[in-house]
Amino acid sequence: MTILIIAAIVLLVILWVVSVQRKLVSQDELCKNSMSQIGVQQSSRWDALTALAELVKSYNEHEYETLRKVISQRAVIGSGSKASEADTQEDILTSTLGRIIAVAEQYPDLKANQNYAKAMDSVNLYENQVRTSRMVFNDSVTKYNRTVRQFPDSLAARILGFTEKEYLKEVASKADMPSMKI
Repeated sequence: MTILIIAAIVLLVILWVVSVQRKLVSQDELCKNSMSQIGVQQSSRWDALTALAELVKSYNEHEYETLRKVISQRAVIGSGSKASEADTQEDILTSTLGRIIAVAEQYPDLKANQNYAKAMDSVNLYENQVRTSRMVFNDSVTKYNRTVRQFPDSLAARILGFTEKEYLKEVASKADMPSMKI
Protein backbone atom coordinates (compact mmCIF):
# COMPACT_ATOMS: atom_id res chain seq x y z
CA MET A 1 0.00 0.00 0.00
CA THR A 2 2.82 2.43 0.89
CA ILE A 3 4.51 1.62 -2.42
CA LEU A 4 1.31 2.52 -4.30
CA ILE A 5 1.04 5.84 -2.49
CA ILE A 6 4.70 6.66 -3.21
CA ALA A 7 4.28 5.60 -6.85
CA ALA A 8 1.15 7.77 -7.15
CA ILE A 9 2.99 10.78 -5.68
CA VAL A 10 5.98 10.24 -7.99
CA LEU A 11 3.62 9.92 -10.96
CA LEU A 12 1.84 13.16 -10.00
CA VAL A 13 5.17 14.99 -9.67
CA ILE A 14 6.27 13.69 -13.08
CA LEU A 15 2.98 14.73 -14.66
CA TRP A 16 3.26 18.16 -13.07
CA VAL A 17 6.87 18.63 -14.33
CA VAL A 18 5.82 17.56 -17.83
CA SER A 19 2.89 19.98 -17.70
CA VAL A 20 5.12 22.88 -16.60
CA GLN A 21 7.70 21.99 -19.26
CA ARG A 22 5.06 22.03 -21.99
CA LYS A 23 3.74 25.38 -20.76
CA LEU A 24 7.25 26.88 -20.69
CA VAL A 25 8.09 25.58 -24.16
CA SER A 26 4.84 27.02 -25.51
CA GLN A 27 5.51 30.41 -23.92
CA ASP A 28 9.15 30.35 -25.08
CA GLU A 29 7.97 29.70 -28.65
CA LEU A 30 5.58 32.66 -28.40
CA CYS A 31 8.50 34.85 -27.33
CA LYS A 32 10.61 33.61 -30.25
CA ASN A 33 7.76 34.14 -32.69
CA SER A 34 7.12 37.69 -31.51
CA MET A 35 10.86 38.51 -31.74
CA SER A 36 10.84 37.13 -35.27
CA GLN A 37 7.90 39.41 -36.11
CA ILE A 38 9.91 42.38 -34.87
CA GLY A 39 12.71 41.31 -37.20
CA VAL A 40 10.36 41.09 -40.17
CA GLN A 41 8.97 44.57 -39.50
CA GLN A 42 12.42 46.07 -38.91
CA SER A 43 13.62 44.52 -42.16
CA SER A 44 10.76 46.20 -44.00
CA ARG A 45 11.66 49.51 -42.37
CA TRP A 46 15.30 49.07 -43.42
CA ASP A 47 14.15 48.52 -47.00
CA ALA A 48 12.05 51.69 -46.89
CA LEU A 49 14.95 53.65 -45.38
CA THR A 50 17.27 52.33 -48.09
CA ALA A 51 14.82 53.61 -50.71
CA LEU A 52 14.79 56.99 -48.96
CA ALA A 53 18.60 57.03 -48.91
CA GLU A 54 18.60 56.46 -52.68
CA LEU A 55 16.33 59.48 -53.09
CA VAL A 56 18.69 61.56 -50.92
CA LYS A 57 21.57 60.63 -53.26
CA SER A 58 20.40 62.98 -56.00
CA TYR A 59 20.19 65.88 -53.51
CA ASN A 60 23.27 65.41 -51.32
CA GLU A 61 25.99 62.86 -52.14
CA HIS A 62 27.79 63.29 -48.77
CA GLU A 63 24.61 62.58 -46.76
CA TYR A 64 23.91 59.60 -49.01
CA GLU A 65 27.33 58.09 -48.26
CA THR A 66 26.83 58.71 -44.54
CA LEU A 67 23.43 57.01 -44.67
CA ARG A 68 24.84 54.05 -46.62
CA LYS A 69 27.48 53.55 -43.91
CA VAL A 70 24.81 53.59 -41.21
CA ILE A 71 22.56 51.25 -43.21
CA SER A 72 25.48 48.81 -43.56
CA GLN A 73 25.20 48.28 -39.78
CA ARG A 74 21.89 46.49 -40.40
CA ALA A 75 21.65 43.16 -38.60
CA VAL A 76 19.03 40.49 -39.08
CA ILE A 77 16.69 40.06 -36.12
CA GLY A 78 15.16 36.61 -35.87
CA SER A 79 13.55 34.26 -33.39
CA GLY A 80 16.89 33.59 -31.69
CA SER A 81 17.79 37.26 -31.25
CA LYS A 82 18.05 38.89 -27.86
CA ALA A 83 16.02 41.91 -26.82
CA SER A 84 19.20 44.00 -26.65
CA GLU A 85 19.98 43.20 -30.30
CA ALA A 86 16.51 44.32 -31.38
CA ASP A 87 16.89 47.46 -29.28
CA THR A 88 20.26 48.24 -30.93
CA GLN A 89 18.72 47.91 -34.38
CA GLU A 90 15.81 50.11 -33.30
CA ASP A 91 18.26 52.81 -32.18
CA ILE A 92 20.11 52.66 -35.52
CA LEU A 93 16.82 52.79 -37.46
CA THR A 94 15.62 55.80 -35.47
CA SER A 95 18.94 57.60 -35.97
CA THR A 96 18.91 56.91 -39.71
CA LEU A 97 15.34 58.13 -40.09
CA GLY A 98 16.25 61.31 -38.17
CA ARG A 99 19.11 61.97 -40.59
CA ILE A 100 16.86 61.47 -43.60
CA ILE A 101 14.24 63.84 -42.19
CA ALA A 102 16.96 66.45 -41.53
CA VAL A 103 18.15 66.22 -45.15
CA ALA A 104 14.57 66.47 -46.39
CA GLU A 105 14.13 69.67 -44.35
CA GLN A 106 17.13 71.16 -46.19
CA TYR A 107 15.72 70.25 -49.60
CA PRO A 108 12.05 71.19 -50.05
CA ASP A 109 12.08 69.54 -53.50
CA LEU A 110 12.94 66.24 -51.85
CA LYS A 111 10.06 66.58 -49.38
CA ALA A 112 7.73 67.34 -52.27
CA ASN A 113 8.90 64.28 -54.23
CA GLN A 114 6.07 61.77 -54.58
CA ASN A 115 8.43 58.82 -54.09
CA TYR A 116 9.70 60.40 -50.87
CA ALA A 117 6.14 60.75 -49.59
CA LYS A 118 5.33 57.11 -50.43
CA ALA A 119 8.52 55.86 -48.79
CA MET A 120 7.84 57.92 -45.65
CA ASP A 121 4.31 56.49 -45.52
CA SER A 122 5.83 53.01 -45.69
CA VAL A 123 8.31 53.84 -42.92
CA ASN A 124 5.45 55.10 -40.73
CA LEU A 125 3.37 52.00 -41.44
CA TYR A 126 6.26 49.69 -40.57
CA GLU A 127 7.08 51.76 -37.49
CA ASN A 128 3.54 51.23 -36.19
CA GLN A 129 3.81 47.52 -36.91
CA VAL A 130 7.15 47.35 -35.04
CA ARG A 131 5.56 49.16 -32.10
CA THR A 132 2.75 46.58 -32.03
CA SER A 133 5.21 43.70 -32.37
CA ARG A 134 7.30 45.09 -29.51
CA MET A 135 4.21 45.19 -27.27
CA VAL A 136 3.35 41.59 -28.20
CA PHE A 137 6.93 40.53 -27.44
CA ASN A 138 6.97 42.20 -24.03
CA ASP A 139 3.56 40.68 -23.21
CA SER A 140 4.87 37.24 -24.19
CA VAL A 141 7.97 37.75 -22.06
CA THR A 142 5.80 38.82 -19.11
CA LYS A 143 3.78 35.59 -19.28
CA TYR A 144 6.91 33.47 -19.70
CA ASN A 145 8.83 35.23 -16.88
CA ARG A 146 5.82 34.96 -14.58
CA THR A 147 5.80 31.18 -15.07
CA VAL A 148 9.57 30.97 -14.56
CA ARG A 149 9.40 32.98 -11.33
CA GLN A 150 6.18 31.83 -9.64
CA PHE A 151 6.23 28.98 -7.15
CA PRO A 152 5.87 26.04 -7.66
CA ASP A 153 6.47 26.29 -11.44
CA SER A 154 9.77 28.05 -10.70
CA LEU A 155 11.10 24.80 -9.24
CA ALA A 156 10.45 22.87 -12.44
CA ALA A 157 11.70 25.78 -14.57
CA ARG A 158 14.99 25.86 -12.68
CA ILE A 159 15.41 22.08 -12.94
CA LEU A 160 14.66 22.18 -16.69
CA GLY A 161 17.02 25.13 -17.31
CA PHE A 162 14.47 27.81 -18.17
CA THR A 163 15.59 31.31 -17.17
CA GLU A 164 14.02 34.77 -17.36
CA LYS A 165 14.08 36.66 -20.64
CA GLU A 166 14.97 40.31 -21.23
CA TYR A 167 12.30 42.85 -22.05
CA LEU A 168 12.70 45.26 -24.92
CA LYS A 169 13.65 48.62 -23.52
CA GLU A 170 11.37 51.60 -23.73
CA VAL A 171 12.44 54.03 -26.44
CA ALA A 172 12.81 57.15 -24.32
CA SER A 173 12.62 59.60 -27.22
CA LYS A 174 9.26 58.16 -28.24
CA ALA A 175 7.85 58.24 -24.72
CA ASP A 176 8.07 62.04 -24.45
CA MET A 177 4.95 63.97 -25.35
CA PRO A 178 5.56 65.89 -28.57
CA SER A 179 5.38 69.66 -28.50
CA MET A 180 1.98 70.98 -29.51
CA LYS A 181 3.22 74.55 -30.11
CA ILE A 182 2.20 76.08 -33.40
